[in-house]
Amino acid sequence: MARSTSVIVAVGAMSYGNDVIFNGQPPSAALPVIVGTGIAATLLYGLEKVNPELAVGIAWIALVTMALIPPKQGNSLVTNLLNVTGYNKKA
Repeated sequence: MARSTSVIVAVGAMSYGNDVIFNGQPPSAALPVIVGTGIAATLLYGLEKVNPELAVGIAWIALVTMALIPPKQGNSLVTNLLNVTGYNKKA
């Protein structure tokens, strides 16, 4: 397995989980995330044959971006996790 593949699959899994579990979307509405993850993993695998550092870097940037930037509907993964754990309380 390519080094970027595991990171990009984690991006897809966390994005899907955030949409379905925390943001209340039905599983079928988040189906494009699964398709997009497969396409991204394939493209990064091909890029990794040419420039491995760039492919892995793009995968990690995607992970950080997915965790911090909120989707069109709902909150970001970090915000949702802070709300669930109780660390997002205003003093």
